[in-house]
Amino acid sequence: MTRVECQPTLTPMSDGVTLAQEASSRDPAVGLRAVRALRELAERLEALQVASARDQGWSWQEIAVCLGVSRQAVHKKHGGGRRLLKKEQ
Repeated sequence: MTRVECQPTLTPMSDGVTLAQEASSRDPAVGLRAVRALRELAERLEALQVASARDQGWSWQEIAVCLGVSRQAVHKKHGGGRRLLKKEQ
């Protein structure tokens, strides 16, 4: 059974500075909630930036280099088949 205080609540913890401070809390419930919220925030930011880069004509390879992953990894995660008709640059 999941402890109630470990349930995800992004609304009260939406401020990045607060999340960073709470991630170093001595209370594991507070710290773990903050880590989870930071992870979810980072995922959303990555998706937004990848979409922006693709809209500006960046190749999967260019995006992968910036993210420190392989072209295949970034395409698998963010490709989603939305660019099937466009030629890969």
